[in-house]
Amino acid sequence: MADQVLLILAERDGRRIAGALNLNRRDALYGRYWGCTEEVPFLHFELCYYQAIDAAIARGLKTVEAGAQGEHKLARGYVPVTTWSAHYIPDRNFRRAVADSSRAGSVGVELGPKDYLAALTPFRRADLDS
Repeated sequence: MADQVLLILAERDGRRIAGALNLNRRDALYGRYWGCTEEVPFLHFELCYYQAIDAAIARGLKTVEAGAQGEHKLARGYVPVTTWSAHYIPDRNFRRAVADSSRAGSVGVELGPKDYLAALTPFRRADLDS
């Protein structure tokens, strides 16, 4: 499993202060967890995006998937794609709460046209169509 996990760490004065955990599968790197013990401007982007992209290029991977949410990802070249998931939640009350939250969250996604989101990326329109 070691070849399927990429942990990117930041240190200050010999102490680890932040880390980003990525999972590698086939031809993609999936960024999943981030944490820090102190706030450093732009460190999140360096570890979670720029270092992950660099690692993916070095490994010959085609895709870096940075996870859901975060308009800040658009300016860094992460174009949103539609994804699906399926879950079974045994507790009826919790299942209802998750369903309500999911419906509320998906409204913004459905109403936000891809052209609008694409305009917020650093790419020209022709780059996105290919």
